[in-house]
Amino acid sequence: MRRWVQTALSAVLAGGLVAFGGVVYLSTQSKVAGAALFTVGLFSICSFGLNLFTGKVCYLFRRGPAYCADLAVIWLGNLAGAAAVAAGAGLTRIGPELQSAAAGVCGAKLADTWGSLLILGIFCNLFIYVAVEGYNTLKDPVGRHLALFFGVMVFILSGYEHCVADMFYISMAGAWSPDALGRLAVITAGNAVGGWILPLSREFLSRT
Repeated sequence: MRRWVQTALSAVLAGGLVAFGGVVYLSTQSKVAGAALFTVGLFSICSFGLNLFTGKVCYLFRRGPAYCADLAVIWLGNLAGAAAVAAGAGLTRIGPELQSAAAGVCGAKLADTWGSLLILGIFCNLFIYVAVEGYNTLKDPVGRHLALFFGVMVFILSGYEHCVADMFYISMAGAWSPDALGRLAVITAGNAVGGWILPLSREFLSRT
């Protein structure tokens, strides 16, 4: 029981940190600056070893089927953390501006096709894997931080879909609906597939 509580709490904190990255992104006029500052979320998560779904799902095949239960708890914890930050921000003086900006971001997602969202989710987690794996394995301190920095910036500036960031944007915009939840599920599936491509390819190549 204690392990599940720790897993969930770590996930809530991770979801909140991604949401804080979303706050600064919505508050910044420059897309490049916003993408760069958004990196604070994943940097903090990796530095403190917290549970973020898009990072953890990349390692499913190392952990086995039982790990799926952990991923479900992490996803729900990320949602709770992202929604909590959105709710808190909505009670402040910056709330109306954030809500307006989030509504604009969500409008494009809700008008998109599900196929497009799936592909954009796949593309996103290709770079999340690069960022997380680079941070965890590169020995050069500059290189490991650049991997994290550029991995996040590329997926944001390219318009790819990150399910936890989208949890925050949807919550901030007050745009939850069955359709929004379905689209989030499609993005989540895309993130999972994208997170598996490079590690499975690396494993295959190492055996040939």
